[in-house]
Amino acid sequence: MTNWTLAARAAKMNSSAIREILKLTDRPGIISMAGGLPSPKAFPLDAFTAACQTVMQRDGAAALQYSTTEGLPALRQAIADFLPWNVDPEQILITTGSQQALDLIGKVFLDAGSRILVEKPTYLGALQAFTPMEPVAEGVDSDDEGMLVDDFAAKVGSGADKARVAYVLPNFQNPTGRTMSEARRQALVEKAKELDIPLIEDNPYGDLWYEGEPPLPLAARNPEGVIYMGSFSKVLAPGLRIGFIVAPKSVYGKLTQAKQAADLHTPSFNQRVVAEVIKDGFLDRHVPTIRAMYKAQRDVMLTALEREMAGLDVQWTRPVGGMFLWVQLPQGMDAQALLAKAVERQMAFVPGAPFYAGDAQTNTLRLSYVTVSAEQINQGIAALADAIRAQSQA
Repeated sequence: MTNWTLAARAAKMNSSAIREILKLTDRPGIISMAGGLPSPKAFPLDAFTAACQTVMQRDGAAALQYSTTEGLPALRQAIADFLPWNVDPEQILITTGSQQALDLIGKVFLDAGSRILVEKPTYLGALQAFTPMEPVAEGVDSDDEGMLVDDFAAKVGSGADKARVAYVLPNFQNPTGRTMSEARRQALVEKAKELDIPLIEDNPYGDLWYEGEPPLPLAARNPEGVIYMGSFSKVLAPGLRIGFIVAPKSVYGKLTQAKQAADLHTPSFNQRVVAEVIKDGFLDRHVPTIRAMYKAQRDVMLTALEREMAGLDVQWTRPVGGMFLWVQLPQGMDAQALLAKAVERQMAFVPGAPFYAGDAQTNTLRLSYVTVSAEQINQGIAALADAIRAQSQA
């Protein structure tokens, strides 16, 4: 055994609670509602097969060569054209998934001990990405419309203790599925501008709406005060690892330098394939099929919850898009302890505690409905209800 000395930050790194649960549940017979994976049925295989062939025949050498850190100009232009506000392609940085975008933002903005504000609860992967920079993450009280602006203002602070950034997911949030209202978005942007604190807007699910488009992004309201993150993982395929940042020019250069140090550039071949697939309005034709599929599965889960949770003190969100819903268990019930009983009954979920910065609400859990069939949803929710009854009697 070696006696090597690791950096202090290494001790604070941790594995994703979700990935650890997926190891536990990766066996035959388990109905897993734990993962945050898009459905493979949504992957446009034929379009990618054709695009790969075209890219290799047309510019294969360039696709296999080193490229610029900022990203393929054609892809940056396509993203700028797709976004619902006026964006200069020179403000777009292609990243290796939006998870890298979180890492780069953390490196540029956060020092050990600096404060970052997040929603209660928030995306577990963001907390994991920021942790190596050793910040102090502080949860801001939130409701069904998102982050509460008064609590946000109270927690920004001032002077050396002022929070560096605030991280929010306005659309179909992971893990709750909630969507920030029009009024809340505008109030949050105005307050952040007044207090001069950057907002980090993470929007991986924004195109997966079921009941009408969500309100305009925060970045569209104040482009100089918001760093916007997007991804092709949920509308095309996650294995490509293609995400992007839209950043004010004041910080774009530093984010680019951080990426250059991390990986030089996102794979050239992957960028060219995505640019080839999405040309000619492909996303406008493809994404509605994903919405229809996910909406049908969401509806099955909501119906199953209404049926199976009758008589139990259980509440849940009713998302109007995205991939998740959030369940609140009876007061005092621990979702981590409940998970063992659920796995005994051949279903799995993600306990809610890891999604909190600081004090966690342990009687919460996240369910994903997009990779399970209607039959599996009905069986899984019935098993969950049975586990809750058993836990209540324990």
